[in-house]
Amino acid sequence: MHKQIIRRSPDIEDLQKFAGLHPVLSRIYAARAVRSRQELECGLEQLHDFRALKGIDKAADLIEQALRGQRKILVVADFDADGATSCAVTLRALRAFGATSVEYIVPNRFTYGYGLTPEIVEVAKTRNPDLLITVDNGISSIEGVARARAAGILVLVTDHHLPADRLPDADAIVNPNQPGDEFPSKSLAGVGVIFYVMLAVRNRLRSSGWFAENNIQEPNLANLLDLVALGTVADVVTLDANNRALVEQGMKRIRAGRGCPGIRALLEMGGRLPDRLVAADLGFVVGPRLNAAGRLEDMSLGIECLLTDDPDRAREYAVRLDALNLDRREIEEQMKQQAFRELERLQLGTDENAMALGLCLYDPQWHQGVIGILASRIKDRLHRPVIAFARTEDGEIKGSARSIKGVHIRDVLDAIAARHPGLIEKFGGHAMAAGLSIREENLAAFTEAFDEEVRNWISEDDLTGTIHTDGELADNEISLELAEQLRMGGPWGQGFPEPVFDGEFEIVQKRIVAEKHLKLLLRVPNGRQLVDAIAFNAVENHWTEEARKLRMAYRLDVNEYRGQRNVQLQVEYMEAAT
Repeated sequence: MHKQIIRRSPDIEDLQKFAGLHPVLSRIYAARAVRSRQELECGLEQLHDFRALKGIDKAADLIEQALRGQRKILVVADFDADGATSCAVTLRALRAFGATSVEYIVPNRFTYGYGLTPEIVEVAKTRNPDLLITVDNGISSIEGVARARAAGILVLVTDHHLPADRLPDADAIVNPNQPGDEFPSKSLAGVGVIFYVMLAVRNRLRSSGWFAENNIQEPNLANLLDLVALGTVADVVTLDANNRALVEQGMKRIRAGRGCPGIRALLEMGGRLPDRLVAADLGFVVGPRLNAAGRLEDMSLGIECLLTDDPDRAREYAVRLDALNLDRREIEEQMKQQAFRELERLQLGTDENAMALGLCLYDPQWHQGVIGILASRIKDRLHRPVIAFARTEDGEIKGSARSIKGVHIRDVLDAIAARHPGLIEKFGGHAMAAGLSIREENLAAFTEAFDEEVRNWISEDDLTGTIHTDGELADNEISLELAEQLRMGGPWGQGFPEPVFDGEFEIVQKRIVAEKHLKLLLRVPNGRQLVDAIAFNAVENHWTEEARKLRMAYRLDVNEYRGQRNVQLQVEYMEAAT
């Protein structure tokens, strides 16, 4: 698909605020609406105060009373990387506070589905908890919370997902997105929310003399920021200034060799060096391996990897997670090929049968744990909202939705539910990603309703993919020095995108590697410098084999091979240039 390249245009006055920095970095920061160099500081002093979170005092009360009464605490976690890191932060903090009885459960996504459902409460009751703490879930668990409280169990909900009109009747709720919350950052991941709760609990215990009474050394909760960084990046939340500080502080600890053994082992499995860590390594190396447990089996494996302090045990867990991730990739590849064949069939139609703007795809054989990744891949290829469905064991089909800028996918589902009562069994999510369940016999009706609603948000003219870049680099700027500064100039991520540049290059050499990637040797037109480039999955994306010149959008990166470090362009998009 042809994409439009749009260059960001920083304000000239903003550029003047970054005197002393490399000119390219100055224009990058200015184009991301950074208003001062202070906003680039990522120290702990930049973090917002936990006291601004609604409900956090009550949450601290519940946990303090549980500790003082030696009551049993049970953490109910989500089955993704955010949920796993949230769970690990909670258990590590509570144990450091002196909790004598704290355990966790994580629902199997194939048996219980998402959140604190009534069914998972029944499982929880067999553990005889006095206090349930949900992490990265619970804000939509109205029935589950009611079931728990009816059984005499206290419930603390910590979550970051968007709430519905009705909130669960929990003993306390901490969620920056709940009505009336004045916390400045609405982009905390679930792990960020529970980290803030633990800050409040430590403050409460310090004030009440708990640590002195029990001869407990007050824990340094900053030691948990490696987990906070991982969960924040892996959940693809917006990296506002507060989240950037959380992520950078966590990565500093990993680079210094103070990360937990599980994260170090997962980095090792991905061939990454901890002292060279960047946010992308957490998002594309550690996160997928951790998520593989929840997608294919049981996230308890991932949580145990993050909880152990034994490097040998952590390595054993990491090996198993890496194997699961390889299985996940094979399953995804098979599903993707099936989906692409179906897309090719759909694209053969006339204008009257053009592909839907909101696309639904379903195969009874697809794996529930991989449909989210599949929907994301197809969304990226076709630049339209996509829902991929898989069959469950109870006659329903489960959908995972991914959206594009301009289409708030949860609001789309909310509108369909209001217009077609009973069509959707349940749903929830964010602007860019959501999940839902429908009856299989309702798929055709839902497919039509989804496309109809998406057309209320966008038209076919909006479906041209766009790539925003930071402009062109001069020949002498394509350097190892600048590539290094860009690597460490973040952390980069959602809402604070890694720098992408564009330009035209002559092809000097090209070859296929690993059957699907394109390795290039390029020359800047009218320049002398030659530079290596790699275009991942280029064969699949139908690169133009006959082209002698390319117009590209690319990232300036550092390639390390056998101890040698060289600049390399990572191609985001390319097309033949005239």
